Amino acid sequence: MTLITTLLAFIVALGSLITLHELGHYLVARWCGVKVLRFSIGMGKVVYSRKLGKDQTEWAISALPLGGYVSMLDSRAQDLSGLPESELRREFTRQSVWRRIAIVAAGPLANFLVAIVLYAGLFMYGIEEPSSKLGPVAEQTAAYTAGLQRDDLVESVNGKAVGSWSDLRWELIQAALDKQPARIEVRRPDRGVQEAILPTASLTETDLEGDVLGKLGLTLARSAPTMMEILPGGAAERAGLQKGDEILAIDGKPVHDVTAIIDTLSRAPGQTLQLQLLRQGQDLTLPITPDAVPGAGAEGAVTVGKIQAKLGQVPDMITVASGPFAAVGKASVKVWDTSVMSLKMLGKMITGQVSLKNVTGPITIADYAGQTARIGLVSYLSFIAFISISLGVMNLLPIPVLDGGHLLYYSLEVLTGRPVPERVGEIAQRLGIGLLLTLMVLAVFNDVLRLLN
Repeated sequence: MTLITTLLAFIVALGSLITLHELGHYLVARWCGVKVLRFSIGMGKVVYSRKLGKDQTEWAISALPLGGYVSMLDSRAQDLSGLPESELRREFTRQSVWRRIAIVAAGPLANFLVAIVLYAGLFMYGIEEPSSKLGPVAEQTAAYTAGLQRDDLVESVNGKAVGSWSDLRWELIQAALDKQPARIEVRRPDRGVQEAILPTASLTETDLEGDVLGKLGLTLARSAPTMMEILPGGAAERAGLQKGDEILAIDGKPVHDVTAIIDTLSRAPGQTLQLQLLRQGQDLTLPITPDAVPGAGAEGAVTVGKIQAKLGQVPDMITVASGPFAAVGKASVKVWDTSVMSLKMLGKMITGQVSLKNVTGPITIADYAGQTARIGLVSYLSFIAFISISLGVMNLLPIPVLDGGHLLYYSLEVLTGRPVPERVGEIAQRLGIGLLLTLMVLAVFNDVLRLLN
């Protein structure tokens, strides 16, 4: 069932984005008066097609689910001898360079527009996210040295407002990429607004690929450790613990995380401990005696304490919702920032500052599609918006055979007043195909490595 969900989520996400990308090309081509011969989803041999409209445009599904294309009336690809002048006027290369630029740019712009629409809808609906409130700050970390403390609510980083944990992560990555320290303003419960300077120079390229905030010593603020499930026949059930009980202290010593509770219980097999807890707003103290069960230690078999219960901690959450105009503005800024971030990461990969392991392929995309679909609609739509931006950025890269390569040709034509020589275009196209194949092999290789690890 998980595999089916993953495949369906991947097909829906990528299929819809490819369709909308090609629809951008199609609509602007029609608006510019260019005749469209075929609109294909997929590449290679056509497996299904139907001709529609006055121009009898062929709407097709092709065998290879790798992209799509819009085939226009084009003297470089078809023999146009015998066509009347009225048809020749609708040929692609006879259009002004500005119309050709508009047609080619319309695909990536459609991807950016889709992302803006999706993000704007999510911002209006309201997205529940972990807040920017800090949990325990470990000693001997950059955050501890900077003076950040538990329960600090981060309000801005380098002058940019922060409302959620993802905002905080984003701004700190930006600071690290720009090789700048992060000037953080926090609201502290007992002292109002405070400022801290968090150095990001210590972050390596590997750190940027993983838990950036954790490397700096920042953790999410979470609720008190809570009983998520009481298993039958165990010490927790015998002690009278219930689902939803919040554990505050053990033998009078406050506990703030699940790991501390498990560690304390495991070191007390057969010993009676006093649990201070909160149940539906009421303070309670219950004695509990962990069962002695065999375990494993560094020096062989040991006995550890178990209570047969599942503990968890819920992050401090906020719901971020905006009005229509504010949502569109926030969505546009997010799409712009994500695009710039993608280009920065690409530049650092080219210069060797960031690992090429960040290049992902269809297997990883499918995995993320399945994961976000199982989490919920909001996560899935956010994932689609991010992939839409990635497609837009990728297609604008100045690589021959991509939209960005064609835009480069037309930009040179604007500057020089004449088109790029056909022979130069052919050589560049071969190089572009070789580069894309290399990137595809690298992406699939990285995908396989992730699966094996």
